[in-house]
Amino acid sequence: MAAYMLNMYRIFSRELTSVSFQFRQCRRLPLKPVPLQPVPLPALLSHPFGSSAAFRQKEAEVQAAQALDRYKQRPWDYLESEEYVERYGSSAVWTGYRRSHKGGIPPQTTRKTCIRGHKICGNPCPICRDPNIIVHHQNVKLLQQFISPHTGMVYDPTLTGVCMKQQKKLNKAIDKARDDGLLPFHIPRVEFSGEDYSNSHDAVGVTPPPPFLISSEPWYKWYGEITPDDNKVDQVKKTYKAYLKP
Repeated sequence: MAAYMLNMYRIFSRELTSVSFQFRQCRRLPLKPVPLQPVPLPALLSHPFGSSAAFRQKEAEVQAAQALDRYKQRPWDYLESEEYVERYGSSAVWTGYRRSHKGGIPPQTTRKTCIRGHKICGNPCPICRDPNIIVHHQNVKLLQQFISPHTGMVYDPTLTGVCMKQQKKLNKAIDKARDDGLLPFHIPRVEFSGEDYSNSHDAVGVTPPPPFLISSEPWYKWYGEITPDDNKVDQVKKTYKAYLKP
């Protein structure tokens, strides 16, 4: 321990000696006055701290970036924010969307994707046009907008206008939410009676034991009720006449 403290003292004294020497050299140098140049007024106004409009714009961009990062961690908070209410109100995100296309007949399928690399199409789909809307299996309020409340089926992309890439994400998120119990299942109600249909018919039931052939009764009751047609019997006999025994 003493050796360690001695080494630290030597290092500290060496560094202190070098710093004091550099300080003495700096004091010996003559000081030259530096002329101050006036800053022009346009340059001062263009500075973000001199111009209130530029400063507000910069502050708004920073707040938007912070909000975007916050919505990436919790995307369901965006649907409860004032920004969402001002933009969409109480309607779904795809309400009133119309895809731009050539001609009067709309295409039968939506586009594959709206964003290719850094290029965005002219009229992106309702999910791609808003960067704050993120498809997530815990974003239940967003997923419910794409599910029919009557049938429980997912809306077709031709109705909502969502591109195929986002539609695949929606299908996976809805399946994941249903598996986790966040979305309900729509199962049709069927009322069952107490009757057992498994063995109520001879064709699907258990084969009954053979009766005692005491009289000329047939083996099964339904077999004795079959009466062949005489015309059909004569036709079969005529067809296989060469093979029948006299």
